[in-house]
Amino acid sequence: MSTKAYLLLADGFLLEGKAIGKIGTTGGEICFNTGMTGYQEIYTDPSYYGQIIVNTTAHIGNYGTVSEEQESAAPKISGIVVNEFSAEFSRKTAKESLQAYLERHGVVGISDLDTRMLVRYIRSKGAMNALISSELTPDQMKVEIKKVPSMDGLELSSIVSTKAPYFVGNSNASCKIAALDVGIKTNILRNLAARDCYVQVFPAKTTFAEMEKWEPHGYFISNGPGDPAVMDYAIKTVKEILAADKPVFGICLGHQLLALAAGLTTYKMHHGHRGLNHPVKNLITGLGEMTSQNHGFAVSEKEIEKNPDVEVTHLHLNDNTIMGIRLKHKQAFSVQYHPEASPGPHDSNYLFDQFVEMVRQDMSAAVKS
Repeated sequence: MSTKAYLLLADGFLLEGKAIGKIGTTGGEICFNTGMTGYQEIYTDPSYYGQIIVNTTAHIGNYGTVSEEQESAAPKISGIVVNEFSAEFSRKTAKESLQAYLERHGVVGISDLDTRMLVRYIRSKGAMNALISSELTPDQMKVEIKKVPSMDGLELSSIVSTKAPYFVGNSNASCKIAALDVGIKTNILRNLAARDCYVQVFPAKTTFAEMEKWEPHGYFISNGPGDPAVMDYAIKTVKEILAADKPVFGICLGHQLLALAAGLTTYKMHHGHRGLNHPVKNLITGLGEMTSQNHGFAVSEKEIEKNPDVEVTHLHLNDNTIMGIRLKHKQAFSVQYHPEASPGPHDSNYLFDQFVEMVRQDMSAAVKS
């Protein structure tokens, strides 16, 4: 007989379902992802650290888990909420069921909930904290949920970042990229290595001076969790990269950090963008892109017009939020979404080519001078 579990939202909304994963209690900010596939990639994305994920796809677990589909070494989510959960899987290449995987990694979850209704509720009320428990009573949960910290003002990147530098790619590659890991996804590194880049990944609080000792040809600022506005250490590093006029590319949190370093501000969104089908317009080419997104903060639209050094390059077609910027007098650009999207879509993969080309041009200019 399955174990009963409860989901309690911070506003008091309570749902009863079945326990999945580890038996226990977990808390975090509840948000939803509309992707039709890629649940393992979602769970292992460091950007989701401290969050409970609602999967809108009706069936979760039906294709099992494989190590190749990890975006980090282990799940980073606080918990999961699903509709129908499958302990069995049909994919022949899968080595483990999602249930066994969640248990092994200590992830608490709940199933048999009306996730369509729940998503509509979150869309209306906004992102908020929640608690999942398969061991506490609802009254006990009301006490525990007050202990869950707000995502607004929370610094999390230093928790999920690598503790020591490491290398990815061919050491004989034509260009060297220093990646500041504030929650980096594995597929980003694969994309850079595939473009003849040798990447050294540095811990979140590494200074510009420390990274410069390696003499990289360009800098990459990664995605990651938490509130970018409280990451003074990373903003300072990006400012120093810009002051040295080094080529730099940022994705997601890296986009927000570049904006903050350029004098803009960020804000907490009502419920964020998370999924694989977000429409974005490239204002430079006029073309549309289907994109993968995962963010609960955004760059303020109000200040762009007041900043003559920043140009908006991409816009979200659903709500006109800023999806990309470039600095007019620097070798720097960023996007709010994920061009490395795994499992997809791949419309925005060209951005890696754009970055590597910018780095190569800078290398050529340095040789000529």
